[in-house]
Amino acid sequence: MTTRILIADDQEDIRSGFRLILDSQPDMTVVGEAADGETAVARARELRPDVVLADIRMPRLDGLEVTRLLAPQTRVVVVTTFDLDEYVHTALRNGACGFLLKRSGPALLIEGVRAAMAGDTLISPQITVRLLSRLTQAGPVAARPAAHPLTEREVDIVQLVARGLTNAEIGAELFISAGTAKTHIANVQAKLGARNRVGIAAWAWEHGIAKAETDTL
Repeated sequence: MTTRILIADDQEDIRSGFRLILDSQPDMTVVGEAADGETAVARARELRPDVVLADIRMPRLDGLEVTRLLAPQTRVVVVTTFDLDEYVHTALRNGACGFLLKRSGPALLIEGVRAAMAGDTLISPQITVRLLSRLTQAGPVAARPAAHPLTEREVDIVQLVARGLTNAEIGAELFISAGTAKTHIANVQAKLGARNRVGIAAWAWEHGIAKAETDTL
């Protein structure tokens, strides 16, 4: 299967560079480009690509709004120069399947597309390290008193998702198969109304359910 990609960026040289990188992969092909957000949405609905790479700062519609309009029916990976926390949080809450910095290089761009196709979410390491550092400095989040709809096993799953574990790693931790872990995650996603794994993790931190990795040692 060849992954069909639409590139949305207002800079022609960026679009050309991304096209060269992605078209060089045997399992990827760029099917279209857009120089502004409105065109990106229209072309995505016309071409039905597997993945849309969207810059944030574009004319007419920015990449955050493009993500909101297209996800989750279309996988959107935000690729931008700007790594403001507000942008990261909004993109992921709007359903983005990844948040990459343009300076991260071609290897991570390719990995981000493949992660999106696999149902995972890739965030540039520079951003991940900063966010984790701030969470650690802030200390544990106080649990909210409101009840939640999760079973005890689903809470275990959510805690591991919040630590960034894959389905296979969750299975190993809980002595279940990766397929069973995937089923639990799908159930949790439905109960919480989360768009993806990052939405589950954000919910866990907001409700005091997430545990830092050091808490489990």
